[in-house]
Amino acid sequence: MKKFKVTFYPDKKSVEVDEEKTILSAAISAGVHIDSVCGGDGVCGRCKVIVRRGEVSTQPSGLITNEERKKNIYLACITTIHGDLEIEIPASSRAHFEVPSGVLNKGLEEVYAPSEEIEPLSVAVDEEIFSHSPLATKLYLEIPPPELDDKVSDLDRLYRAIKSKKNFPLLQTGLTNIRGLSELLRRSNWKVTVTLGKRNDATELVLIEPQDTSAKNFGLAIDIGTTTVSVQLVDLISDRIIGTRLTYNKQASFGSDVISRIIHAQKDNGLEELHLAVTECLNQIIEELISEHNIDLNDVTCVLCAGNTTMIHLLLRIDPSYIRRQPYVPTANLPPTIRASEAGIRINPRGLLSCVPGVASYVGGDAVAGVLSCGLYKEEDLGILIDIGTNGEIVLGNKEFLVACAASAGPAFEGSGVSSGMRATSGAIQSVKIDPKTLRASFNTIGNVKPSGICGSGYIDLLAEMLRSGVMDKSGKINAGNSSRIRKGASGLEFIVVPKEEAGEDILITEADIDNLKRAKAAIYSATSVLVKYINFDFLRVSKIFIAGGFGNFLNLENAIFIGLLPDIEREKLIFVGNSSLAGGRLMLLSSAAMKRAREIARKITYFELSVEPRYMEEYMAALFFPHTDFKLFPSVKAG
Repeated sequence: MKKFKVTFYPDKKSVEVDEEKTILSAAISAGVHIDSVCGGDGVCGRCKVIVRRGEVSTQPSGLITNEERKKNIYLACITTIHGDLEIEIPASSRAHFEVPSGVLNKGLEEVYAPSEEIEPLSVAVDEEIFSHSPLATKLYLEIPPPELDDKVSDLDRLYRAIKSKKNFPLLQTGLTNIRGLSELLRRSNWKVTVTLGKRNDATELVLIEPQDTSAKNFGLAIDIGTTTVSVQLVDLISDRIIGTRLTYNKQASFGSDVISRIIHAQKDNGLEELHLAVTECLNQIIEELISEHNIDLNDVTCVLCAGNTTMIHLLLRIDPSYIRRQPYVPTANLPPTIRASEAGIRINPRGLLSCVPGVASYVGGDAVAGVLSCGLYKEEDLGILIDIGTNGEIVLGNKEFLVACAASAGPAFEGSGVSSGMRATSGAIQSVKIDPKTLRASFNTIGNVKPSGICGSGYIDLLAEMLRSGVMDKSGKINAGNSSRIRKGASGLEFIVVPKEEAGEDILITEADIDNLKRAKAAIYSATSVLVKYINFDFLRVSKIFIAGGFGNFLNLENAIFIGLLPDIEREKLIFVGNSSLAGGRLMLLSSAAMKRAREIARKITYFELSVEPRYMEEYMAALFFPHTDFKLFPSVKAG
């Protein structure tokens, strides 16, 4: 197939593309962003460009006036390339995804830090039960041309060829694909590649390309957390994870928890600001991933998003107001599959976006994805999934029933809102030991590099070690002493974990930090305890507890019990599963059977509202101590 050079102005960026590609597709390959919220359907009219030079072919559109035609103005999404081109993109057609200026609060500049590559933790799941059937599939077809004794329409001929490869009971496509179909089939000598997507209960013929492009097909599994955002680039043909990146959610500029963001969304332009913050965050990571791995953005055909209910509402620009108003009802728990471009996510303009089904206002698709990935839904005995995050979610049950609740734990264990906190990436201190005589801390960092800060697993170790060495008492107060490691700070006493001589600047923990961490661990433990009591059980009846969260690949479960974050049960019952939301999202990205199972799980989960449970505050107050005010609940800690 012929290739042509397309140059975009004023960017002065050039790219070489195959004949029959659209101008919009060429722009994406060149890293030039043209506004096209309809995803290439030719109906929004926002992608108008000026063809300075070169040969193109376009479909008729009422969105282009006669005056515009005379000026060589075309819709980029329905105009194909047939020669070397020079294209001018007017300012009105350029995509603007930047977060509005002035939205950052002091001390939150780190949310604009670049994403970092991380090694995903393998979650032990029975993956073979889910057949390979990704959200978007490419098929190469060599279609018999029409003859006098075979005069079915071009569209029926295409459908027939698709169904000869695999039977799709309900197959559909858009008008834009039909309009250009006859010419495309004949110019490509009846050899085309189709991209098929799972669009709710139907299979959609998303994209038709000339010749064979089936060897390149990629998707994105995304976990949108309140504090951090993780993106995984996946080869949809081999199921291979190509790269995983993590960064802070830029919505932190508007508040650290879901309630503050819901309140902000009710302000003038507030919902749009929150939407742009998260989409810019995602697009930043996506661009970094495809650039690093030399992938054309046009070959990224689908996205699967997991997140709590508020995060999904903000991603899709859906009003979240009633999530926080009694009786706490979201607009939607299962949004339909849409074009990714409708949500402002930059992949192939016709690529699809699907979200993991949620349960209720404060238990979302991230919990459902976690239940799917760790297999709690098929356990014979009673099990618990505890997702330790800003919006901590707990699911209890087995194959017979599932019940869930959420506790606002805050972002401390995700490295935010604490003096030396950072996400679980290179340079984060992930484990700590303190010499009780010298109070010197020994540690290891993710990547075995110079320490930059402390992540969640490091803080759990640090609190436990401070208790054991006497640096801190059981109420969370630092004990004043003669050690140079303990000093008076702006907000009380603080303990220096790594002095600036070893790290460039002091890495420390303050009494205010300890208070934040104490409240977070109390919220998680008390929510879990209340949920178990709600069904008239106790922790002794639990056979497994799956612990999820962004702790990197290390979590000392013994120390998590020692500080009262997790219940004091047999250690073999505790299973650390890492980011179970991202793992479950990847399963659904790669298998329609997994998506179907996730929907069944979401329908099965009963939501338990903690805010109206009188016992919760009593349990929470009792847990504001290390490990707990009731030492009988932690016999191994008392014995130690």
